[in-house]
Amino acid sequence: MKLQFLLISLFISALAIAQTKGTVTGIITDKDLQNETLPFANVVVKGTSVAVNTDIDGKYTFKIEPGNYTIEFSFLGYESVTKTVLVKANETTTLNLALGSGSYTLQDVVIQNNSNRAKETALLLDQKNAVEMKQAIGAQELSRKGVSDVANAVIKTTGITKQEGSGDIFVRGLGDRYNSTTMNGLPIPSNNPEKKNMSLEIFSTDIVEYISIDKVYSSKLFGDFAGGNIDINSKDYKGNGFFKIDIGSKINTNAVSEKDFSLQKGFNSFGFENRQIPSNALTQYKFSTLNLENKNPFAGSIGVSGGNSFNIGEQGKINFFATASFDNEYSAINEGSLKSGVNGSGVINKNFQKYTLLNYATSTTGMINLGYKINTSNKLNYNSLLINNSSQTKEEGTGYIVDIANDGNGLLRFSNYNKNTILINQLLGEHKLTAASKFNWGVAYNLVKADTPDRTQNTLRKEANGYVLSSISAPDNNRYYQYLVENELVGNGSVDFKFAKDVDDSYTGKITLGYSGRIKNSDFKATQFNFKANAAFANTLVDPNNLDSFYNQENFSNDYFVITTFRGNFQVPNALKPQTYVGDQIINGGYVNAEYKFHKLTTILGLRAEMIGQRIKWDTQLGGTGVNLLEKNTFLPSLVMKYELNDKQNLRLGFSKTYTLPQFKERAPFIFEKFGQAYIGNPYLYASNNYNLDLKWEMFPKNEELLSVTAYGKYIQNPMNEITLNSSTNDISYFNTGDYGYVIGGEIEYRKLLFDNDSKKLSAGLNASYLNTTQELNADKIRNENKGQEVVFNTNTDKFTGASDLLLNADISFFNEWNDKKSNLNTTLAYTFFSDRVNTIGTNGKGNLVDKSFGSLDLIIKSKINQHIGIGLVTKNILNPAINRIQENNTGDVNVLSYKKGLNLSLSLNYQF
Repeated sequence: MKLQFLLISLFISALAIAQTKGTVTGIITDKDLQNETLPFANVVVKGTSVAVNTDIDGKYTFKIEPGNYTIEFSFLGYESVTKTVLVKANETTTLNLALGSGSYTLQDVVIQNNSNRAKETALLLDQKNAVEMKQAIGAQELSRKGVSDVANAVIKTTGITKQEGSGDIFVRGLGDRYNSTTMNGLPIPSNNPEKKNMSLEIFSTDIVEYISIDKVYSSKLFGDFAGGNIDINSKDYKGNGFFKIDIGSKINTNAVSEKDFSLQKGFNSFGFENRQIPSNALTQYKFSTLNLENKNPFAGSIGVSGGNSFNIGEQGKINFFATASFDNEYSAINEGSLKSGVNGSGVINKNFQKYTLLNYATSTTGMINLGYKINTSNKLNYNSLLINNSSQTKEEGTGYIVDIANDGNGLLRFSNYNKNTILINQLLGEHKLTAASKFNWGVAYNLVKADTPDRTQNTLRKEANGYVLSSISAPDNNRYYQYLVENELVGNGSVDFKFAKDVDDSYTGKITLGYSGRIKNSDFKATQFNFKANAAFANTLVDPNNLDSFYNQENFSNDYFVITTFRGNFQVPNALKPQTYVGDQIINGGYVNAEYKFHKLTTILGLRAEMIGQRIKWDTQLGGTGVNLLEKNTFLPSLVMKYELNDKQNLRLGFSKTYTLPQFKERAPFIFEKFGQAYIGNPYLYASNNYNLDLKWEMFPKNEELLSVTAYGKYIQNPMNEITLNSSTNDISYFNTGDYGYVIGGEIEYRKLLFDNDSKKLSAGLNASYLNTTQELNADKIRNENKGQEVVFNTNTDKFTGASDLLLNADISFFNEWNDKKSNLNTTLAYTFFSDRVNTIGTNGKGNLVDKSFGSLDLIIKSKINQHIGIGLVTKNILNPAINRIQENNTGDVNVLSYKKGLNLSLSLNYQF
């Protein structure tokens, strides 16, 4: 009884105290941005423990005992303001305020006067206050870490890595098929017919405000999700007018040390080559030159950007931002080795003791962003983005080629040119209907043209007096033309209804109703021309660097060689008809979210329903003609919970069901070749279902500090994998390899401010991820579901492809400013490491292909000389580790690929008016 009486007394006392407290509330705005609301500003009551942050709408609220107080309002890069206020019992005091930058400037000229979401502190506060589990990296952090593209930006966050030699992103060990990519919340297509997602290396960070990574599913996203969704938020400039010019130069140490940096002659240096199949290609030789030309491997970049804001009437405002840039890059592998077609006993089809890869890449980017604030309740935003990206490579291997160069005297050369043109147009709207309701919508049209015009392969054998062209198989020497055009229309809309108004005029409940849909059409065609020397000329000596001396119109007329496609020569009807597939995909989804906050616990319960249709029609060398239809109707529940342990700590839980779709090309029976490797589509591939669980604890000791620990698990039904087929060439195809797979892992992230005074700051960051993946490998399942396809697995279970047990990112930064904060120096040392990961699952006694672990160290030095001039020096891959891929055979590991990338050095200069 005494205990009960004591508890009742304490409750009554607490209630009495609460009833005597007063409330202080208000809205903080940004004086420099025409009084836009200022999210995540700091509100501190001096002499007390009360400290809060403004929400996404710039609003703050707190309760405190009656009395006179001094309140300090602050935000990074803005002048602090203090106000005195008299708080009365059971009364609400409203105090609105505008903060301005005054004499302060942000730490990097790149983001001066930019939106607050570009700042690291603002993004951390957003992460703290949001109900959903999310991570983000903004323009300020990207600049500090010397990141130039989105692919290398996202791998700076926890649990994400990039496959070496490509832009493929792995989130928590799950690769391309399990992830999704959006821009401003709207899906964007892929530039590669093999892939679901666009290569993130294409996106320059010049167009980025911040990048948000959702690893926990929300019903507003399309259900094709398991690893994560990467959302690129484009620049949304607000502030005074500016114009900036950037120039830079860069080198790769491997490229500049290459004695003969030569590529196939005749391609446009700016990346806008539009090469087509020549007319009468089977009866006349009109193909472009095969000869090489030397390049001077010193690269550079140039870019301009600018923006301004204009007031329209009393409430209206137009924001404008535009950027245009061009940069090129040379890279080289000149001391590598490569083996392919290795069987379980270690017998090798191709063994190149010398493997080289020379690459010249370009990127042209243009973007316009227009924002129109009609009034305080209505906003429109238009984004138009054009990217033209090209890559010209020459891959060469010298050594053993089975049946062609058995004495180790072979030469295989691939010359390849890829050009991708991406056009993204988006129109977004935000409308405040009432004080408690809001309508958001967005529509977009996306166009992708991905061309591989005139990829060439030549196979030669060195004899006593010189080289001869291989004539054993017609495809040994070929030219390949591939074209992909993809059109996509996407749209979404949602209405929020708030309810359950609290005493401080905030709402504790919200219902969201939404719709999202996408219609995609993919038109793919490819033609390969094979050049086989006739028997009488099979031993004609040729110069590998002057193949035009053999392949020309005169020799063709004199029957030195014949030209065929997979359908045959010119005498065969439709011999020039390309291999094709046409893919159509329609997804319609509707969802409802219910959010409610009960004291410190906030819960979001979501349900999404989707109707999915995917149709592929093909005409290919392997599959003849055919049509394949995949249909799926699904209901996807999701649950997110956030419990506020105190004002600095949160505990979060997430659960969801999602699915994973195969890609068009994975289901079209088509052969796609790379250097030493061929991939074949499988029309019997079908979708997987995924179940996802996350538990996270996080603490925010200070505005710039974070400590978080996450545990997660995923269960995948009918997972899809790449596996090697039982063939002499070790072709790779795609299968639902078992009934189940699961991922269990943990993540930790730590950001610490080690030292901070008025002009100097030392900070450090560390994030690490450990995961364990297991999946069933079932040969009977493959046989039963794929019309008798025989596969013999080496084990009954294995890891997921692309999954590293350990991922690590660490950085330390020192910032110093002087000259009344007009000049500064920012130095960052960043390290990235990943452990071994399976590249391809082995079969029929052949071991798994495994990419071995390595680490990368970068040094970034950036300085603002004065208010107008900035310079930067970036050194990447300082350690220059050996990169190895092995095949784990029972008879011993075989190193099938080994090389070093060299150091990348870049120097930049920018001037802002």
